Amino acid sequence: MSGFDKVVESYEAAMAGLEDGMTIIAGGFGLCGIPENLIAEIKRKGTRDLQVVSNNCGVDDFGLGLLLENRQIRKMISSYVGENWLFEEQLLSGQIEVELTPQGTLAEKMRAGGAGIPAFFTATGYGTEVGKGKMVKEFNGRNYILEESVTGDFAIVKAWKGDRYGNLVYRHTAMNFNPMAATAGKITVAEVEEIVEPGELDPAHIHTPGIYIDRLIQGTFEKRIEQRLVREA
Repeated sequence: MSGFDKVVESYEAAMAGLEDGMTIIAGGFGLCGIPENLIAEIKRKGTRDLQVVSNNCGVDDFGLGLLLENRQIRKMISSYVGENWLFEEQLLSGQIEVELTPQGTLAEKMRAGGAGIPAFFTATGYGTEVGKGKMVKEFNGRNYILEESVTGDFAIVKAWKGDRYGNLVYRHTAMNFNPMAATAGKITVAEVEEIVEPGELDPAHIHTPGIYIDRLIQGTFEKRIEQRLVREA
């Protein structure tokens, strides 16, 4: 296989180089489309003092919530704190710093960071706690606040299929934050359900081009549901 082959054979190799104090951008929404095995590897490594950028922080015993158990996360930049009692407890007791960010703004922070755009103006959050201390500028009679983009030392994402060159296809709602997150890491690691040979993916259906991906690994996934609701018989 050519030098473009991104496949690694172990999760240890996938997360090689992750060090204390780094910033990680993680794809996923709730537990949908999360890179669950890469997260588990971060817990196994015991890397600490991390800043994590992700929509939320998993649940108490799964997803990014695993990293709360040993207080590996110093700061979360996220848009939702629910579904995780340990996250709430650490937030209220001051054990973890949390920067709450509107969901669309968070997605744009990742996208802009990956595009090399250092900051952007948005109306979302103006006049609220979100906008406190941020630059305000008026455009066409409406006030906007300046939001800084984000990049990470590592980005970790989950896709449905990937070829050996790192081209990725996401499946339905599991796409969520993954395409934006994939562009915003100095090192981007993708785990996929299936690895195929170059040329097997329809170029028109590729969501993330392989140029953004540094390492690729095939895994098996639990795909846990946050809350399973069933109707009474």
